Amino acid sequence: MTTLSHERYCAEVTRQIDLLRTTVTGADLSATVPTCPDWTLGELVRHTGGAVRWSERLVATRAEKNIPEEDIPEATGPRGDDPAALDAWLARTAELGTKTFRAAGADAPVWSWSGDHRAGFWARRMTHELVVHRADAAIAAGVVYEVEPDVAVDAIDEWLDLVALAQRTDPEDSATELRGAGRSIHLHATDDAPDGLDAEWLIEFGDDGFTWRRGHAKATVALRGPLTEVLLAFYRRRSLDSGRVEVLGERELLDFWLERASFV
Repeated sequence: MTTLSHERYCAEVTRQIDLLRTTVTGADLSATVPTCPDWTLGELVRHTGGAVRWSERLVATRAEKNIPEEDIPEATGPRGDDPAALDAWLARTAELGTKTFRAAGADAPVWSWSGDHRAGFWARRMTHELVVHRADAAIAAGVVYEVEPDVAVDAIDEWLDLVALAQRTDPEDSATELRGAGRSIHLHATDDAPDGLDAEWLIEFGDDGFTWRRGHAKATVALRGPLTEVLLAFYRRRSLDSGRVEVLGERELLDFWLERASFV
């Protein structure tokens, strides 16, 4: 299920990269990213831009299989640590990604590691790759992080879809442990949502896995707070003890989910 149009995803690739560029302007690119401690801020930026370059090349060539990073033009960004060169590379990446995704259209056949082999998958995936890694960058740089409500809602939808994909397709993934009938998690954004935007989710565990749907319902445990903070906590970018979200009910179940939720 997607809630945004393909054109919106295409536009968001540029918008999110532009916001990332603003986030890291003047920041120490050698600083460690607290939410991705194996990376410096500069490495995070290169990884994120490289992901867009990779997916753009898949779509541009209508790839029928994966393309190795070494075959992607400018995949790792410019040599050296010049912030201006890195910023210019990001700007070119944004233009290239949006242009290619838009020209292809949502339904062009393209390889992916998911069950959705269409260009639209990559436009959506890169939107949320950028949304979440921009949060990582903002946390590292110590600046305010904001995201449009409809984009944040779709990011949570996509995350649930990807965790479910891992559970279905990879027996070795920790997501396979997310089962057990009778238990449930409720995500509840407490700020006012735009008309028609349902910012609540119910995740229900069964014997064979979990299912999810939008809506309000009582659950074993609830995660409540402003939508952006629910997004960050659910993506493990913000601690449940940050004081920005509230956990009601059996926190152990929410911890159980956060420790195991992943995707291929």
